[in-house]
Amino acid sequence: MNQRTCVLIPAAGRGSRMGRHRTKKPYLELLDKPILTHTIGVFDRNAVVDGIFVIVDAMDFDDCRSAVIEPYDFQKVAGLVPGGETRQDSVFNGLKTLPDDTDFVVVHDGVRPFVTDEMIFTCLEAAADWGAAVAAVPVKDTIKITDRDGFVVDTPDRSQLWAVQTPQVFRKDLLIEAHRHAQREGVQLTDDAALVEQLGLKVKCVMGSYGNLKITTPEDLVVAEALMSKG
Repeated sequence: MNQRTCVLIPAAGRGSRMGRHRTKKPYLELLDKPILTHTIGVFDRNAVVDGIFVIVDAMDFDDCRSAVIEPYDFQKVAGLVPGGETRQDSVFNGLKTLPDDTDFVVVHDGVRPFVTDEMIFTCLEAAADWGAAVAAVPVKDTIKITDRDGFVVDTPDRSQLWAVQTPQVFRKDLLIEAHRHAQREGVQLTDDAALVEQLGLKVKCVMGSYGNLKITTPEDLVVAEALMSKG
């Protein structure tokens, strides 16, 4: 792919589900490196990535540079971007920072360090065809929809359900349009693909990995350490 690809890594979350851990999730250590360092490293080594923009709380810029970025000699980290009130706001801040000649945008959670080159390439190829593509895995458990009192009201067909992950890849112009539309409508959604869906456009699901863990709880961190120790 000869087109310019940039990566946005949102890592400005407060990590309330980490319980007793006072350190924010992206800065927690995973085998002697911050989780965020592991994540950035995958994209820094990827041949098709041209630039990486890390989105963190503006108050954390100095800590991010000194602990996450500078000790590891990354070649493609192009800048830090201040996070917004929500993840959606943070990604929009990142979009406004991208070089004008960016063709494709990869959005990837800062606390998903097990992303692979294969996932990145597959999502990029699908986005080149469809404009928007997300890594996802078929749901293994039966899902129930409940009412406010916790009573089951429906059981969706599991064969049609996918658990969406990141990376999520989009044509830059399409994702900017989706974010602007959401701003005009006052819509806040949980991932960027949902914003594109709001435009009535198709988003292609491609196979991610059950090992593409998002580290959001202390239990996740234990599992991640075991996975990474195995190599």
